[in-house]
Amino acid sequence: MAETVSKDDLQNYIGKETGLSDWFLIDQDRINKFADVTEDHQFIHIDKEAAAKTPFGTTIAHGFLTLSLLSHLAGKGMLAVEGAVMGINYGCDKVRFLSPVKVDSEVRARVKLTEVSEKPGNRLLIKNEITIEIKDEKHPALIAEWLTMVVIGG
Repeated sequence: MAETVSKDDLQNYIGKETGLSDWFLIDQDRINKFADVTEDHQFIHIDKEAAAKTPFGTTIAHGFLTLSLLSHLAGKGMLAVEGAVMGINYGCDKVRFLSPVKVDSEVRARVKLTEVSEKPGNRLLIKNEITIEIKDEKHPALIAEWLTMVVIGG
């Protein structure tokens, strides 16, 4: 569960890890469903026999599937701001896909607050560095600088 802090206290968390999600399984059914939704049916994702002949040796998750899980995985590790009425996905400054997520791997998110900027209209632009780790792998699946616009009530 996300820790709730005051707007003024956010500055004390910059550069610090604020959360770590539970492990989350990426199975073939999830990969296939993502392929159907995005119309991305490249063999490396859905054809076990063809994918077995690649250097990965098996099917891998779409990079965008892993990225799309940020809301679920990282959401619980990002700080909540007292008085916030909503948070809006504002995009990413940078995303790097570093390692493939092989089928039946587990991933988790490590969250670090990196920047907070006050904006007009009682809003805060918050940047978190999200690292998606792969269980038992040396390198992460991805690192993203994720931006959230937080609207403070009243």
